[in-house]
Amino acid sequence: MSRRRVFITGLGMVTPHGSDPHHVFSRVYAGESAVRDVELDEPVSGVPDSVPLAPAHLDGKGIISKAQRIFMARASELAVVAAHGALGTAGLLEDGLGPGEAGVYVGCGLGGSEALQKAYRTHYLKGRRVRPTTVPLTMANGPTSHISMQYALRGPTVSYSIACASSAVALGEAFRAIRDGYQDVIVSGGTEAMLNGVTVSAWHLLGVLARPHPEGVETSSRPFDAQRTGIVLGEGAVMFVLESEERVQRRGVVPLGEIVGYGMGSDAHNLTDPHKDGQIQAFTAALRDARLDPEAIGYINAHATATPIGDLVEIEAIKEAFGDHAENLPISSTKAVHGHLVGAAGAIEAAITCMALDKRMIPPTAHLTDPDPALDLDCVPCIGRAVDDLEYGLSNSFAFGGTNAALIFRRV
Repeated sequence: MSRRRVFITGLGMVTPHGSDPHHVFSRVYAGESAVRDVELDEPVSGVPDSVPLAPAHLDGKGIISKAQRIFMARASELAVVAAHGALGTAGLLEDGLGPGEAGVYVGCGLGGSEALQKAYRTHYLKGRRVRPTTVPLTMANGPTSHISMQYALRGPTVSYSIACASSAVALGEAFRAIRDGYQDVIVSGGTEAMLNGVTVSAWHLLGVLARPHPEGVETSSRPFDAQRTGIVLGEGAVMFVLESEERVQRRGVVPLGEIVGYGMGSDAHNLTDPHKDGQIQAFTAALRDARLDPEAIGYINAHATATPIGDLVEIEAIKEAFGDHAENLPISSTKAVHGHLVGAAGAIEAAITCMALDKRMIPPTAHLTDPDPALDLDCVPCIGRAVDDLEYGLSNSFAFGGTNAALIFRRV
């Protein structure tokens, strides 16, 4: 079967660092943290009143009307604004995509959790009827549907809800659909907005959230560090426009990057604890799909959430999958500064990987001042790094439930 090349022609985002991709990358590369102490809107017994989080500023003015917001959860609003940015940078807002032409493949882990919290508060605390819009507000496929309706995109609209791997899988499946000739253009990425009090409290009670660090709450996310204590949740949306090579040539646009490989694997091990075998499977499948040797990869944007077990398992998986090359392979986790965007994690980290290749600048793992000796690879501590011959990069994602996904990108 002939394989078509798949290019990234548009990128839009709403992240804890802002909405301009180049500004976001510059702050990530500088190690500037967007994490801050946030007071919870719904206090829960046994949970601190405030926790380290990475919220995003959402401004949908001129994009989303008041009438539309009635049916849109925050995750959907973030997604539509990010899609607007992606279509704009691709030069498709004015020209349009054509009826029935474009698909929408979006990852979202939880959907409108704040709407569900509000519904329970209305019913149980106020004794009133919940809003009839509660069901459409809480649907995990809401963001996909709203992007499709907003821009009249009548191709396949597919939602992936695979916890922290949601948007990596969405991008990978969109890549396959174009590569294998099923689609010519797809809007794809991820979105998540779960920083409401009840949801954050549930994560806290699970025992995986980071404690505020003595050096400052902004340094609480510390991947690969001996002092790491867990995840800092963030929110946001990142969307791409993916197009076939033929379509790119026909439109005469300059691509932002190219997706060349995608692989998945399942741990089949434990609902919340990762296992290296599933990650190794994803790495090797992505390399095989890209038709690359491990030595071709010049950078890995690691999933590393700063949990004690997760970071260790990922480093072990990289060592086994990449062999001797692992010793010379720069690896960093940008979650240290933008937090863990869960359903949008794969998308924001894919975007950072693409921009790192384009600029030939590897972002650091911020706050890595006390490296864990068990994690003895090059984790790019604290300071970013220019690399003149950077051509291929890999973005890694793994999820509760055991799904692992790896995406490989090429500089164009």
